[in-house]
Amino acid sequence: MINFMICEEDSSYIDKYKEIIDKIMMNFDIEYSYHIFKGYNDKWKTEATEENGFKVYIMTMKSKQGSGLDAARYVREELDDWQSMIIMVSAHLEYKYEALGKRLMLIDYISKYDNFEKRLNEAVKISIKNYDRRPKTLKFTYKKTFYNIEFRKILYIEKEQDNKRCICRTIEGNYYISGNLSTVSKMLDNRFLQICRSIIINLEQIESYNAKSNIITFKNKEELNAISRSKKKDIVKYVRGTF
Repeated sequence: MINFMICEEDSSYIDKYKEIIDKIMMNFDIEYSYHIFKGYNDKWKTEATEENGFKVYIMTMKSKQGSGLDAARYVREELDDWQSMIIMVSAHLEYKYEALGKRLMLIDYISKYDNFEKRLNEAVKISIKNYDRRPKTLKFTYKKTFYNIEFRKILYIEKEQDNKRCICRTIEGNYYISGNLSTVSKMLDNRFLQICRSIIINLEQIESYNAKSNIITFKNKEELNAISRSKKKDIVKYVRGTF
């Protein structure tokens, strides 16, 4: 999931941003959503803090509720977030070198009056490339402890019966995650498949699948036989390399 965090006071520019992004995203099989803000207020800070997927910030340099430079510094230094992409779009070209000189790892500082649409198109495409290349992890908090689990190490995630939490089973051990399976699924990518109402598996961890016994064997030799009838074909296609 890519979250486009757009902070812009001018509604006409918001529409332009979304139009550009929609055209680009048509070429990718990636879920994405928009989060629109008129300024760097408490709502913006709250959503910036959320661990809900990869973020691409499109920031205005000046707003009635704070500056883009301060907001970028908040993301990088306060949240210690160096994975998210930041694109600054502004009518104030005089701040360009100050913004780029702050070592905040901006993708670009784009003037609204200088080939704006072309440069934003290029910056968004660069951001998506970084999404594909980044080390992908499941980030969550459980009982005030922060976890950062690599996707490649996850075997499957199971909703715990009669409880409002899930169990993340990995090659290194098990972890509890607060919330339901639907919430967790939004934090994953397309290597994961929900095989029944209560389990999501990592397809890349499958070693073999016996269709007759309906048993998946993972690479660590652990077995699972909870595949629903509607998902059997998907498992067979993946193991055969046609999924």
